[in-house]
Amino acid sequence: MGSNLADPQLQVTTAIEELAQLPESRLGGVSSLYRSVPMGPADQPDYINAVARLETRLDAHALLDALQAIEHRHQRVREGERWGPRTLDLDLLLYGQQHIHDDRLDVPHVGMGERNFVLYPLAELMTEDMLIPGLGSLAKLLPDCSAEGLEKIS
Repeated sequence: MGSNLADPQLQVTTAIEELAQLPESRLGGVSSLYRSVPMGPADQPDYINAVARLETRLDAHALLDALQAIEHRHQRVREGERWGPRTLDLDLLLYGQQHIHDDRLDVPHVGMGERNFVLYPLAELMTEDMLIPGLGSLAKLLPDCSAEGLEKIS
């Protein structure tokens, strides 16, 4: 999850509380918060990012709908510049060991293996021998993903 508009730290911490309230779901852990440089256009504020582990009975598409509903409550606007500023971005990174690729959802999330603002928080929640479908172990991915521009803030 990430935010770089409208009090990003509050956006992320509020979203965590909302994740904990999802039906048929239990929040299994949350990483520290991290400040990261924007991946897209450089003329935007830094992001606040975190990763949450959610245990759920919702199927992947119902979970995606629930995540997008939370984003909508945070005034997330999906139009405009790719990787531009946003109030809240909730990505479904993994869904067990499943591969899901359709017009609405790509799991594992595209690019997660190269994104330090994903891998380092994820490593706080999972063991390094965790396998990411199609990418290999978290332990193999971390050394190739520089922590440059990433700052743990809590």
